[in-house]
Amino acid sequence: MDIKKWKPVRTFFTFLCLILCLLAAGCSNVKEPGKENGSDASGLVIGFSQLGSESAWRLGNTASMENAAAAHGINLVVNNGMQKQENQITAIRSFIAYQVDVIVFAPIVEDGWTNVLQEAKDAGIPVIMMDRVINVRDSDLYNAYIGPDHYQEGVNAAKFLIRKSEELQNEKIRIAEISGTEGSSPMISRYKGFHDLIDNNDRFEVLETISGDFLRSKGRECMESLLRKYPDQIDVLYSHNDAMTLGAIEVMEEHGIKPGKDIVIISVDGEQAAIDLLKEGKINCVVECSPMLGEAVMDLAEKIVSGQDYPRITRPEESVFTEYDDLSDLPPREY
Repeated sequence: MDIKKWKPVRTFFTFLCLILCLLAAGCSNVKEPGKENGSDASGLVIGFSQLGSESAWRLGNTASMENAAAAHGINLVVNNGMQKQENQITAIRSFIAYQVDVIVFAPIVEDGWTNVLQEAKDAGIPVIMMDRVINVRDSDLYNAYIGPDHYQEGVNAAKFLIRKSEELQNEKIRIAEISGTEGSSPMISRYKGFHDLIDNNDRFEVLETISGDFLRSKGRECMESLLRKYPDQIDVLYSHNDAMTLGAIEVMEEHGIKPGKDIVIISVDGEQAAIDLLKEGKINCVVECSPMLGEAVMDLAEKIVSGQDYPRITRPEESVFTEYDDLSDLPPREY
């Protein structure tokens, strides 16, 4: 029996895959294929390994995938990796075992994917990376990447700081940096893009780069530690995502520090909560990193499966929001 061509049987096995993922890797937001919004179970089956649900950005990204899949009549199998690479690898192997049409994954870190992606390639299942990139010797282990240019996000953060520095009277501008998950492509690229522009300028001094793992709770912990080590010394906070920024701002206010005034704050993502604080003057710059990737992913998956030409890299349009901009007409964010 060729289950890859027999859709009803293939969909039944895909549902079994969900049960196995639930037991083995802790699935969340999992739906029986074909049941969400009345979608047609005869459509494509995509296995989606989401790295977690750690922020409004990540929840918005998952919702974007689910909504786009429903609109396309695609059966989306969602696995929440709960911030663990081993859970993601288990989920991808489950998708391979049950012969989904396409695998999409947001890799938590860059390294350690070669074996499981080779298994997908051997099974003839195309793979789309979303949001983050990986390190593999054989680039043919995945078909395409859809997501932001995290290096450019770091560059954009530095460009704002350079502009803002013209207003500051400080002879030396001291920067605290709260970075994301160590080994992840956003952390690596946002760090490099930022430092490539400021490190050769003697006026800027990075006091410390400390990992907050992209979590609001760890953003609080990092800010507490930074304020203890560098009391009254921090001029600028560069935070790699809004969740950590929100945690850091809470700590500043508890210490009587005026965010956006006493400390210049540069954040990345563009969540509604961060934009609201930007409008209030508590954040000075928000570099956008859009999670609304679902429609582009579904379009790409359909092209790959149907044998059409498709781009190797797809970038969303993104902006930079600053205290210098008129944000009164900015529509509500979707995350």
